[in-house]
Amino acid sequence: MTDTPTTTAPALGELLSDAPTNWGKWGDDDEVGALNYLGPEQVLAAVRLVNQGKVFTLQRLIGDPKGDPVWPGRTPAERTQILDESDWDEGGKGPAYPGGLHYADDKINAFLQGSTQYDALGHVWYGGKIWNGYDARTTVGGMEEASVEPIARRGVVGRAVLLDMARFRGKHTLDKGETFTHEDLMACAESQGIRIEKRDILLVRTNFLQLFFEQGEAFYEGFNEPGLVYSPELVQWFQDMEIPNLVTDTIANEVTIDPNNGVALVLHNALMRNLGIALTEIADLEQLAADCAEDEQYAFLYVAAPLKIAKAAGSPVNPVVIK
Repeated sequence: MTDTPTTTAPALGELLSDAPTNWGKWGDDDEVGALNYLGPEQVLAAVRLVNQGKVFTLQRLIGDPKGDPVWPGRTPAERTQILDESDWDEGGKGPAYPGGLHYADDKINAFLQGSTQYDALGHVWYGGKIWNGYDARTTVGGMEEASVEPIARRGVVGRAVLLDMARFRGKHTLDKGETFTHEDLMACAESQGIRIEKRDILLVRTNFLQLFFEQGEAFYEGFNEPGLVYSPELVQWFQDMEIPNLVTDTIANEVTIDPNNGVALVLHNALMRNLGIALTEIADLEQLAADCAEDEQYAFLYVAAPLKIAKAAGSPVNPVVIK
């Protein structure tokens, strides 16, 4: 008789029973959470960082000929050509407009979180409650509360810092399942000659997705991304620092399976569900990181706004960094 494997991973409710929460901090109807930390003072301070006129966009290409890295189980976006010049070559299939106008038209079928994107604060949960204590049943058929729409309407503007963990550790890319802590983030910042300040937007580079382009489908074997790893001290640091937004170049912002407790995506719950910190994923930080290494300016103005999609759990975004 074969013994049945047992799961030793604790339930999230147990693991995070004493974790801090921002529920109710900005009112019972709040849907943007820690983005409330970014007010006019933070915007103006970030604008003052612009001194070179350099612009970087952080979205990965949708429909990349080399493939689109997505969460396992999701499929890459499919673009379909609807109209092009060939439609007028085939004897009037294309619509006729006065003056002879021809045009191209296309559409995509895509997971809203299948590219560089913002999570809605209600995207993940446990214990039947999403961000701010809203009932998880409000997600049925579309997110009635804490969808991505309020974030899209508000926009995200503030001082951001790049924390280049790959360069800090002297690696081309971090390894599968490799972890780092808030103390590592501070050490990385110090090595770059900057300091993480309260209410900073954090951009963390691992370059892990480079392995997707090098390995193809083998990238997903034993899937376990590198990233931040849970500890009560890390969560308290994010709370004390009033971090509004965590941006990474990985698919899911954190180490996929916590090596210390076996739980999946702990920080999605401890940081986003409980503290209301916005999560931005699959960012392309390569050009920005190379430029920061050259000019040693690791703090800059960050501007982003996901698409305004009603009841959505996430939305594509093309963040902009200005130095």
